[in-house]
Amino acid sequence: MSAFFAALRLSRRDAARFKGRSALIMVMIGLPVLVITGVLTLIDTTDLSVREELPSRLGSVADAAVLSHLRRNPVDQDPAGRYGQQAQTGDRPPGWTTAEVTALTGGRLLPFHAYPSEARLHDGYDAVDVLEIDLRDRLSTGMRPLVEGRFPAAPQEIAITPALLDEGVRVGGTLQVTRRGEPKRVVGVVEQPNRPGTLEIVALYDAVQPDKGTWRGAGWLADTPAPVTWEDVRRLNQAGLRVASRAVTESPRAQEFRYRPSQTDQWLWMPIAVLLVVTETVLLAGPAFAVGLRRRRRELATIAAQGGSPGHLRTIVLADGLLLGGAAALIGAALGVGAGLAAEAVAARSLDWTSGPPDVPWSQVLGVAALGLVSALVAAVVPAVQAAGQSPAQVLAGRPGEVRDRAGRPLLGSVLVLLGLGAMLGVEGINELGVVVSATVVLFGLIALTPWLVRLTGRLAGRLPLPARLSVRDGARHRSRTASAVAAVMAATMGAVTVGLAYNTMYIARQDEYRIAAPEGTMTVSAPGVGDQDWSELRAAFRERVPGMSWVTGLEVAGGEGMTLVGLVGRQSGDCSTQCAPTYLQDVAIGDARLLALFQGRQDPRAAVALAAGKAVVFDPRLVSDGTVQVSVTGGGADGDDLIRVPAVVAAGAQADQGGAVLPASALTEAGFKMAERRIYALLPPSDWDRVERGLQAVTVGATVSIAQDNDEELAYILSTLLVAALILALGGTFAATGLAVADMRRDLDTLSAVGGRPRTRRMVAASQAGYIAGLGAVLGLAGGAVTGVALSLPLTGMWAGAGISVPWAFLAGLVLGLPLLAALLAGLFTRTRPERARRAA
Repeated sequence: MSAFFAALRLSRRDAARFKGRSALIMVMIGLPVLVITGVLTLIDTTDLSVREELPSRLGSVADAAVLSHLRRNPVDQDPAGRYGQQAQTGDRPPGWTTAEVTALTGGRLLPFHAYPSEARLHDGYDAVDVLEIDLRDRLSTGMRPLVEGRFPAAPQEIAITPALLDEGVRVGGTLQVTRRGEPKRVVGVVEQPNRPGTLEIVALYDAVQPDKGTWRGAGWLADTPAPVTWEDVRRLNQAGLRVASRAVTESPRAQEFRYRPSQTDQWLWMPIAVLLVVTETVLLAGPAFAVGLRRRRRELATIAAQGGSPGHLRTIVLADGLLLGGAAALIGAALGVGAGLAAEAVAARSLDWTSGPPDVPWSQVLGVAALGLVSALVAAVVPAVQAAGQSPAQVLAGRPGEVRDRAGRPLLGSVLVLLGLGAMLGVEGINELGVVVSATVVLFGLIALTPWLVRLTGRLAGRLPLPARLSVRDGARHRSRTASAVAAVMAATMGAVTVGLAYNTMYIARQDEYRIAAPEGTMTVSAPGVGDQDWSELRAAFRERVPGMSWVTGLEVAGGEGMTLVGLVGRQSGDCSTQCAPTYLQDVAIGDARLLALFQGRQDPRAAVALAAGKAVVFDPRLVSDGTVQVSVTGGGADGDDLIRVPAVVAAGAQADQGGAVLPASALTEAGFKMAERRIYALLPPSDWDRVERGLQAVTVGATVSIAQDNDEELAYILSTLLVAALILALGGTFAATGLAVADMRRDLDTLSAVGGRPRTRRMVAASQAGYIAGLGAVLGLAGGAVTGVALSLPLTGMWAGAGISVPWAFLAGLVLGLPLLAALLAGLFTRTRPERARRAA
């Protein structure tokens, strides 16, 4: 143990003497720890339990919150009372009164309304939430804590949340709530405990005049003689009320309903993720530990000359990994927790994320820190072995005393690559986990092959220009240092290519199969299952919210009891076998020539005549077979779907990649179906989407709003993120190895300068070294990632038969060509060109 503690003292002194190298190692080890712990802390803090939501829903005094629904049919709710389902059949009854609810619950009730609305801000009307409740009442204590000013005390007074202060609203000023309402004076600022970034207005009960058609579901905070039990909740559910009970929410019954991922999947994926993280960290930190070994060669040689054994030298280098890795892991974990909490605070305020009390998953954080420490120790193993094998005499004489590098394990690497590829062929069409496991085997095979490939490139360097020839041959001589950096670049590139190729293929296949069913930017408002009264109110509310805008109504198939059914257009995929089920295009538009003109973006007389003649107008030719299209009408009955064939013509939509169809109502009425107007289609600017959607959902619980839009930005974001992550990982390993290479080549570079070599030549050597490492790693990563990416694409696109491989050429070019060029450019710019005086042997 005395030798171990002595090694730790030497490592601490060396780390303090070479602060730059120590910082580099700690960044390599600590950065992954920081990122992972930050993400874990952010997720746990924003993922609120039902108990953590109680302050914003019930405050600190009320025993329960009782919430009404549109009708008085029985309600099926979750234990915490956050969600509830109710059949929307029958006429709408009058709203609940406080006296009626008191008779069912007992105790004292405080009524409130909570609904979405609009407020006039500096740039026009914007969506806000409205809470109508008397915050001065004891029952509402803690529901909206006061931050500034006072609570509203008159109908013309309101309080606002801090997010509205950011929009220019001020205490003492006025704010117009709803388009028809009178401006109200702002008298205070309150905070929503779980959503500090929300735009919310608090007024007295019934003080705000909502937009026409807005349904304000009444609610009551209840102070009951006894805790509200689950049996009480179910009794009130049968009467048509939803209940959030404090006693039930704080019981294990409500906690059991939190989402938990599949434990089987978690235990299968976790070891793979840990293995890959450790491997990449080791490959990145390995060159940095090699830098430390080079700087300490004379110190280690002196210790060996004074009687130190090879074991002592290994312990000293491993102590570097323990000391620096432990410090990096602890600092990374602490900074990660702080960064996660800080990011949560910023996101909660600026992005309106849910926010709860600080919640740190300590067991996971400590596990990640231990993972960082293990990575550091593993990264120090190879330098420790090299330190034990160096020649003290040669090092003290000023000559390289390193043990000659092995040529890798090409046989083991070849076997692992073949095993991985063979396993991949067996599981490629089954599941993603099998492909990832096989790809991991291929990755380790390529890592084992890397030293041999580095030596092979050294033999091919004879015809390269002088700077590149020097760099490649030096890299081949120091294979362990070069191979570690090349493998790090290869692993990062292989992962990015695999995910990028698979995701791009899945995205293109999905877009091709499920083409946009309406012109981009089309808002579709539907209300399946509502009656004529609700639909009339919804239509009137839409007209009020889009004044001056043109819109078209559509039809849906209506079943018994006023329920609306959905029409589907189906086709058999071209490459499917007889066992393959047909695919479906949901929510087919049903309407007249006006709706057809909106979907085509123009007047098409030929298509309009066909629609009037009872033919479907189809925008995707693949849906048509033998001049007809198959329509499936789902009624939910025991007999299953009703399938009919409708004559069809193919026409061009408003966009080249548009799919879908417009069906004539006559095609369905002739088949015995009843029709009802339950759709609205309108082309609205993106600035109105959120406002209109929130307003319509406040009219009836049955309203659904969808926007037809391509998701090309999603693909670009994913690929850009992969590219940036791969560049950061790859450049870190490249620059560490390049710095070590330039230091080892100091004598050669000084000799080059002495015989007339220009400073630019030294820069070119460093640039060539970085380009060589990054280029070789990128090429190997491309080769491995292309194979694994194709294999991963098959299970991801298995539901879309016949989907081909879609290659993101720009992404691959930026990764494989841009990475080496960027590495070479940065290395050349930041290389020192002044020769250093060499130490002479005595």
